[in-house]
Amino acid sequence: MAKILVFAGSTRSESFNRKLATVAAAAAEQTGAVVTHIELADYPMPLFNQDLEASEGMPDSARQFKQQLIDHDGFIIASPEYNSAFSPLMKNVIDWASRSEVEGEPPLAAYRGKTALLLAASPGALGGLRGLVHLRMVLSNIGVYVIPDQLAVSSAFNAFEDDEPRLADAGQQQKLERIVWQLVDTTDKLHS
Repeated sequence: MAKILVFAGSTRSESFNRKLATVAAAAAEQTGAVVTHIELADYPMPLFNQDLEASEGMPDSARQFKQQLIDHDGFIIASPEYNSAFSPLMKNVIDWASRSEVEGEPPLAAYRGKTALLLAASPGALGGLRGLVHLRMVLSNIGVYVIPDQLAVSSAFNAFEDDEPRLADAGQQQKLERIVWQLVDTTDKLHS
């Protein structure tokens, strides 16, 4: 069965995307996939800088996050939109994990051949959709197969159930479950 890593591109305590990642992780568990839900706050990294990398190497937290990517077949990423793009935090963790550490390590070992599902939640009318365009492009360029379907949850202040990890709108919840299943099924087929 597929091993799926779930995380949000935000560390803000009341982040809608962290809530969305929790809902998506619950949906992924229902498929029978092996699901690991992490918080990027547990992997603090300095801003990527090649001089820092050359003098000090990859930070332990970046190495641990990269290993999480390597150990999983697919990713579910709930990414906030910042000024029509994805968050600086997302860019930073992508960049650190893209680096080769040892001689002979294949380029982009954490990404090539992986699958991803992209999600976003925002108080705005577009639900963070514009940021997913850029994230899709970056992930595709580094060898990740991003499934075509995605979900952008608008009016996020009212989008989540209070007592369980579900979306308040039944149609959105059904779509989320369908595209999570699509990710798991695609990942299984690619890695079998």
